[in-house]
Parts: sequence; structure tokens; C-alpha cells
Amino acid sequence: MKIGIIGLGLIGGSIFKDLSKLGYDVIGISQSQTGNNIYKDYNELKNCEIIFVCSAMNKTLSILDKLETIISPNTIVTDVCSLKSFVCNKKRPYKFIPSHPMAGTEHKGFENSLEGLFKNAKWVITPVFGSDEKLVKIIEQLGAKVVKTTPQKHDEAVALISHMPMLIAQAIFKTAQENELALEIASSGFRDMTRLAMSNPEMANDMINMNADNIQMSLLKLYKSIGDLTNSNYLEQINEIKLNRQSMFI
Repeated sequence: MKIGIIGLGLIGGSIFKDLSKLGYDVIGISQSQTGNNIYKDYNELKNCEIIFVCSAMNKTLSILDKLETIISPNTIVTDVCSLKSFVCNKKRPYKFIPSHPMAGTEHKGFENSLEGLFKNAKWVITPVFGSDEKLVKIIEQLGAKVVKTTPQKHDEAVALISHMPMLIAQAIFKTAQENELALEIASSGFRDMTRLAMSNPEMANDMINMNADNIQMSLLKLYKSIGDLTNSNYLEQINEIKLNRQSMFI
């Protein structure tokens, strides 16, 4: 099976490395990377059975449009954007299956991609135009577990667990940097709390601008949770939260 990957950053590069190691015939399309099986011409994708679009969110729609004039109707195409509603704007003349691997780091670029990034991760599929077991099999071979949902539910969920936490991490650091002593004595807790502030700026900008409504709703829910915690039995609640979090990441 020939597989194409457009964009060889952290996610695309990691998919490229894993699938190559698994023995697939993998080619990459990149404007910045060079090497074996890496090209700049999209026409190299003509004979691929599956294509992963791993570009920045603000470039994804134009790439999906471009593929319409190049690949066959039987080609399976998936994206890896952290938002799903916007890519479901129309039906494509190929087998488009929107998806989102719930894996990554605060780093970016092919140089930070790595084998095994998706092991034990969740990989969301929003099959509004249908699904295909070939893609599911590839995802499972990458070590991930497929979770199927709607684009709307996905975008609401990632606002809670990814986009809002990133914004808060940035806000925490912005607030603390006004105090020189705070930055001087900051240690592991502050480092861990603000790790997401190191996120890829282009990706972060896309998240905040393109999922603003869901993020605002998530912030309102956060304010309510803070109020609930401080206006009732705090010790009892944090013990319950601690147990629930422990069981979530076992």
C-alpha cells in the first residue's frame, strides 16, 4: 500500500517515520524538508491509496481543494487538524475521513518528530462522509485507539482538554512574568503548569481564533468550577478530583 503524507512537521513526520518502519511505501510532500521519498510536487500522490494531510489548520482547506484535481475518487484522505467542523464544509470527490490524533508535544518541526508518538493515544475520527477500515487499520498499527464522534462534539471536547488549557497556561505565565521574584523561584510545578505555553504559535493562533466560541464556553464552565470548589467542602472535592484523575491516566 502506498501512503502519502502532506506536511512533515511533528505529526506528519512522526506518521512518516512510523509507517516507514512498518514497511509501507511512504512518500512525503514538504516544501521545507528534503530526503529519500520526500517531494515538493503534489502529483507524486496520484497513486497513493491513503493520504494524510498534516499541514497547519489555516492551510488545510486549500490543500483539500487542490487534491480534488489530482487524486482518484477511491483515494482515502484524512486530515489531522485539532478542529473538525471547519473541514466538513463540503463533500469531496474522494473518500474524505476527518480525523485528529490526540498526541503531540509542545515542540514543532520534523526534527522533533519521533517514532511511537501515537502509541496508546486516542485518535478521533468524525466520519460524516463515511469511514473505511483501511484507515482504521493504519491508525491501530500506529498504536492508537480509534474514537468516533461528531465534528461538533469533538470541537467542544478539545476546547475543554486542549485549547482552553493552552490559553490558561499562556495567561499564567503572562501574569507571573510581571513578578521578578516569582520567576526566580519558580520550579517544577510552575514549569509543568505552563508547558502548553510553549505550543507552536501558528497552531495556537489557529486554535484560539477558529474555536473561540467553544473556548469561551469552556472558560465559563471553568469559572463555575472554581466557584464551586471555593464555596463548599474543598477538601472533599479535591480528594474526589485526585482519585478521578488518577484513574483516568492509569
